[in-house]
Amino acid sequence: MFKKIILSSVLTSFTLAASINFKEVSDDVKRLNPQNTDNSVILSYHYSIKDAKNSVVNISTSKTITRSRDPFFDNFFNDPYLRRFFDIPEHRGSKKEVVNSLGSGVIISSDGYIITNNHVVENTDEITVSLANNNEEYKAKLIGSDPKTDLAVIKIEAKNLSVISFANSDNIMEGDLVFAIGNPFGVGSSITSGIVSALNKNNIGLNQYENFIQTDASINPGNSGGALVDSRGALVGINSAILSRSGGNNGIGFAIPSNMAKNIAKALIEKGRVERGFLGVSISSLQGDSKSVYVNKEGALITDVEKGSAAEKAGLKRGDLVLKVNEKNIKNANDLKNYIGSLSPNEKIVLIYERDGSTKSVSFSLQAQSEVLSADGLIDGLELKNLDSRLRSNIPNSVNGVLVSAVKKDSKAENSGFEVGDIIIAVEQNEIKNLDELSNALKANRSKSFIKIWVYRQGYAQLLILR
Repeated sequence: MFKKIILSSVLTSFTLAASINFKEVSDDVKRLNPQNTDNSVILSYHYSIKDAKNSVVNISTSKTITRSRDPFFDNFFNDPYLRRFFDIPEHRGSKKEVVNSLGSGVIISSDGYIITNNHVVENTDEITVSLANNNEEYKAKLIGSDPKTDLAVIKIEAKNLSVISFANSDNIMEGDLVFAIGNPFGVGSSITSGIVSALNKNNIGLNQYENFIQTDASINPGNSGGALVDSRGALVGINSAILSRSGGNNGIGFAIPSNMAKNIAKALIEKGRVERGFLGVSISSLQGDSKSVYVNKEGALITDVEKGSAAEKAGLKRGDLVLKVNEKNIKNANDLKNYIGSLSPNEKIVLIYERDGSTKSVSFSLQAQSEVLSADGLIDGLELKNLDSRLRSNIPNSVNGVLVSAVKKDSKAENSGFEVGDIIIAVEQNEIKNLDELSNALKANRSKSFIKIWVYRQGYAQLLILR
C-alpha cells in the first residue's frame, strides 16, 4: 500500500495592508460528556474515547517471501510443456525479500492478550506491538487464529495494560454514534467518528461466518484489527474491512461484532483453536412465495439434511423452518449458521421449528465440525478453503469454487494431479461454489469407480480424474 501525499505551493505577489483583528473564541472552555445537553459549553467526545484509545495498539509485521528474479520471463513460460520444449529449468533463480505491513489490535487483558484480525498477522515471521501511550515496542506471540471469522489473538509480555471494556453488540442500533480507533495508513493512533449505518450484514464475501456491523466511520488501511467503540468508549466491534473500488474510504466499513470477537478470543486463549458445533443441514432464508406457505415469515429453512448428522438423528427434515435455538431467535439462514458456529461440539441445544403449520421442539447435542474439510475423506490429501475476496487477487469474479490450499505428498490427491492453487469449480456436471456444495457433490458420486473433477488453473478449466 503506497501513500501519496501531494504538496502544492502557490507564489503570489502581495502588498502589506493594515492589520486585521480576527474574531476568536475564548480559550477558557469546558468539555462536556456528550450525554449532557448544556449548550453553554463545547460538546466534546474526548471523554468517550480517552480510555479506549489507550487499549488500541499498533501492530507491525514482517515476513520473508521468495520472488523470481525474472517474473516476466517465468510468467511467459509458466506452462511446464513450454519449459521442457525449450529446455528451460524449473527454477531460474530467485531472491528473498522482506515484506512489512501494518495493522491494529485491541488489548483484552491486563497481562498482554490482544485481539486483532487474522489477516493482519497471518503467515508472518515476526509481530511487533507498540502501545498508544508510550513508544515502547514488544515482540508478540501468536496464540491462535480463526480464518473463518478473520480473528486472531496475540500476546505480549507486559503487565498492568489498559484493557478495553466490552459492550453487548446485540444491543446496538442503527444510528448509534461510534468511533473507529486504529492506525490508518501507519500514521499512528487516530480516531474517526460516524454512525452505525446497518446491522447483520452478510454475504459480503470476506469470511465464512459474517454478521458485520456496517459503519460510515472511516476504516482505512491499517485500521484493521482496531476498535469500534460506542459513545461510552465500550467495544462494539473489531474493525475489519472497507468496501471500496478505489482503495480509499467510501463510507462503507465493516466491523466484527464484539460478542463474536469475545467468544472467539476466549476459545483461542483457552484452547488455541476454535471448535464449532455442527448441525448437519443445508439452509436458506425464506424468500418470495415461500413465505406464503409458512405461518412464521422469518426463520432458517432446512433444504437438506445430511445422512448420519445430529439433525437427522433429531428427526429434522427438509422443509422444516427453524425459528429458535435455545434463547436465540432465528430470523434467517445466517442467524442459524452464526449461532450454531458459536457453540461447542457435543453442546446440547433446544431447537424450535415449524412443520406443516405446527410449532415443534426437539432437544439434542451437536456434533463436531473439523476445521479443514477433506470432503469426508473422498479426496485424500487435500486441504480446502472457501474462496473469499482476500484469496481472489488474480482470479476473475466469474470463477467460483473451492481453493486447494495444500496437497499432501504421495496422497490420492497428488496422484490425481491436484496442485496448490487449483480451484475446484465442478464435480461431474455439478458446479461448486463452496465447501458444503463440494462435499454434497462428492457424496452423490461416491459409488462411481471414478469421479470427474474440474479445476480452474492458470486461466483454464482442466479435468482431473479421481479414482
